[in-house]
This record gives sequence, C-alpha cells and structure tokens, in this order.
Amino acid sequence: MLGDLTFVEGEASRQDVAERLSLWLDAFDAIKLHAAQQPIKKTAAEERPPDARPAMTRAVEAEFHRVRTALVKAMTANDGSRAHEAGAGYAPYRQRYLDRQRHMELTIGPLRAQVRQALSRASPQLGQLATLDAVLDQTLGGREQKLLSTVPVLLERRFEHLRKTHQLGLDPAQQDDPALWAQAGGWLDDFGKEMQAVLLAELEVRLQPVEGLMEAFSNELETYA
Repeated sequence: MLGDLTFVEGEASRQDVAERLSLWLDAFDAIKLHAAQQPIKKTAAEERPPDARPAMTRAVEAEFHRVRTALVKAMTANDGSRAHEAGAGYAPYRQRYLDRQRHMELTIGPLRAQVRQALSRASPQLGQLATLDAVLDQTLGGREQKLLSTVPVLLERRFEHLRKTHQLGLDPAQQDDPALWAQAGGWLDDFGKEMQAVLLAELEVRLQPVEGLMEAFSNELETYA
C-alpha cells in the first residue's frame, strides 16, 4: 500500500524467513529464543480442566474484539479542520499519525500481555507459546517500532505529491495561497482517506501476533472438544 502511494520501490528478498530474521537478532537474542523453545517439563505446569477452557477462550475473544473495535474507531476519528490543515501543511497530519501510533502501541501491548497470561493458565503447551511470544516481542519489538516510525515520513511524500499536483491546476497567482489548497479537487480529502487506510492496515499488522495467539488458543480448545 505504501509502495503504491509513495512510489517506494523495493526488490523481493532472496533470503528465506530464517535468514532475514537472523539479521534482526544478535547472539543474546538467539540464546533467549533457543531457551524459550526448549521442551517443557510436564510436571512444571498446572493443567486446567477441559471444561474451563471454553470460558477462558470466550473471555479472551471478547476482550480482543472490544479493543479492536475501539482502536478502529480511534483510527477513523476525524479531528481538526481541513482548512486549518491546508495552511499548516503536513505537520498536523504527521502529529495525528504519531498520536495514533502511540495509542495503538499503548493499547495493544497490554492486550497481548493479557492474552499471553490466559494462554499460560490454559495448558503447558500454550504456556510455552506465550513464553516464546514474550521473547519475540522483546527482541523484535524495537526493530518493528523503528520500521513503523518511517510510515509518517513516507506519507509526507504522498502529501507533497498531491499538493503539487493540485497547485499545478491553479492559476499562477493562486498557487502560493494556502487557503485555496483545500478547494477544487478535494485532494486533502483524498489524502485523509489514504492516511486512514494506512492506519487501519498498520493496526492489522500490530494485531497479528495477538490474533496468532488466539488462534492457537482456539486450536487447543478443539483438541479437547
């Protein structure tokens, strides 16, 4: 999506997933991951009775959908007037995107920890998965945040492209008048919709680890059905 909007070009990597992941990890990270993947001791974890798992799963799913619904609402909320933003340039949009990213980070982090806690109480196998996810979150989280922080920068390219394209359609005497930027063509509305679509896509990316944990939870439940 960002490539289509900002003309970013990139070649497909010739490395497999393991090779690419190794570039994100140092020796200490690798040791932590190796330890998290060691076989669990069957006597070390408390087994939950099978009839307790459905209730736990429903509670986790309900919380996930509540948080996701609230985040979608926050990502699609419209704040700030278009006329003001036209005169201020890209700055209000950058700040809005950064605020949305911060909101996602502060909301999804606790949700992911809550789901891990539920898995740890469900079974030894799920507990090991929760431990592995915690290590992955710790080792890869910084790199992920660094990459996501480039999104507002890429969106600025799109903003400037649309702005310049719109200016070319104005009379020469009008091209430096910010008050006219929000008129004919609705380019600011178009950019706002594009930024909203990117925010929702980023939200789905950030939620993927949580959804993976929940899917594992559901699969575990099916084995006891």
